[in-house]
Amino acid sequence: MKTKIVAGLLLVGFASYAQNTTEQYFKLTRAGFKENNAYETTDFVEKYFRVPGNTGFNASIRNVESILKKAGFVEQKQNEFEAPLTYRIEKRAMKSKTWEPVNANIDIVGEDQPLISFKTNRNMIPINCASTPTEGVTAEVVYIEKIIPAELEKMDLKGKILFSENSPSRLLASAVKAGAVGVLGYSMPKYTQPEVHQTSIQFGSMRANSEVWTLLLSYAAKEKLKNACKNGITKLKVSIETKIYQSEELTVVANVKGSEKADERFVFSAHVQEPGANDNASGVGTLAEMARLTAELYKAKKINPKRSLTFLWGDEIVSTRRYITEDTTRARGILWGMSLDMVGEDTKKTGGSFLIEKMPDPSAIWTRGKDKHTEWGAGDVQEKDLFPHYFNDFIFDICKAQGKFANWTVNYNPFEGGSDHTPFLQAKIPGLLMWHFTDVFYHTDNDRIDKVSPTEMKNVGISALTAAYSLISADENMASVTIDQVKTDALIRLKTEFDLSKMAIAEGKSADDEKHIIETWSKWYIDALATINKMPVKSETTRIGSSIKVATLEVEKQTKAYLAELK
Repeated sequence: MKTKIVAGLLLVGFASYAQNTTEQYFKLTRAGFKENNAYETTDFVEKYFRVPGNTGFNASIRNVESILKKAGFVEQKQNEFEAPLTYRIEKRAMKSKTWEPVNANIDIVGEDQPLISFKTNRNMIPINCASTPTEGVTAEVVYIEKIIPAELEKMDLKGKILFSENSPSRLLASAVKAGAVGVLGYSMPKYTQPEVHQTSIQFGSMRANSEVWTLLLSYAAKEKLKNACKNGITKLKVSIETKIYQSEELTVVANVKGSEKADERFVFSAHVQEPGANDNASGVGTLAEMARLTAELYKAKKINPKRSLTFLWGDEIVSTRRYITEDTTRARGILWGMSLDMVGEDTKKTGGSFLIEKMPDPSAIWTRGKDKHTEWGAGDVQEKDLFPHYFNDFIFDICKAQGKFANWTVNYNPFEGGSDHTPFLQAKIPGLLMWHFTDVFYHTDNDRIDKVSPTEMKNVGISALTAAYSLISADENMASVTIDQVKTDALIRLKTEFDLSKMAIAEGKSADDEKHIIETWSKWYIDALATINKMPVKSETTRIGSSIKVATLEVEKQTKAYLAELK
């Protein structure tokens, strides 16, 4: 009896110590994160249409560099840990030329006001589109309601402009064969609510080096042009100016050296390309402020990271994958990765919600109950793809704590993929995505700075940094608390799935199939508990291994009880 009481008191002490450590990090980040800095950087970046190698992309990279230098990061000369705070700009020759838009205009001949203009719709020019002659192109536009490629290719569209309510990139090959000089298209998914937000255009791309240009229309422009075509022969004057030139790709990497295990690290990634404010100027701005604050706290000796912390800005997926794969020794030391992508949304304006996209767990296969995929859509996740790890629950609980403190809404979604967390997972490195969805302005030219919330970026930055600081200096006490946290989350999830399976069986579903779902969740969490053994910077006792065994037995016991009840 006495022994059990002492052990319980010790566990409470460990939990209190770890929680106090995390709370100290919360205090530092809450007091130090300057949301106006993040907002100003976002404002700078979002002014540009950013494609790797172009003026806007490179200006954004250099802006981040100036923030790092001012914060105290010194340019790396030889190795990344030659000083406590270092940064480097990696330069690579590009296989293809870069591209940037300058101007565009579509006029219906005979009307005073343009049908659509680059000044109001910079996404109207697809990436890789070439310029028209300086004087523009004047030609008849032909509206085709139903596109059948084989029939379209037989049509005589020589010297004419093809117009259809389809993605222009899909029409291009057929339009070329039919002799068209250009293509006008329309492609807006339902979740963008185009009939409400009638001026929006989602950005797109087309095949490089095409002699036929393509342009995208908003719902309002599409409807106006369609009515004009139905009323008789319609001519358009189209002017496009773009720049296509040889350049180099830039990536910024900043490092804070760990004092004990510098080769082990937490990596943050924010992609620079894409033309939006939330996507992803907000990620660039938030991560820049996170790096600045980290340098400030490090220099003031308010934090002493035991492992290293890396900040990465570059081309989405490409830069992150390269960072992981080009140096296998470095890759072995990456313990966690996190993508900041669309992290600044004013949710009242965009309709989006802050989300943590989880690593593949069984909810990506059996999405039911409160779990739901976003409009992005589910990925093809199978049981062999599941990635059990404490990272999911650890980050979610950190964000929930900030949510409670700041009255900030925090949600999650099953794994879907498509951003900088994916290369981490493909390399078997725990990786998560912080983002917002579903956003009615996603990928559109209405994703501007007025849709960005400094407060939202602050909440994201505080949560991300607090989690990273906690993990890169984690000790056995932190691991003990995480074991209890993950065990509790496991038991809650098993109860939820058990209740759902009982209802499914009552509705005629197979009991064996429902049992399999419970078993898969149980195994996922048991395997996730096992990963906590590697959380501490130093393993000084066998306490963590013993605690994992106890937690595992509790999960297994509850699983057996639920399986016995499912008949």
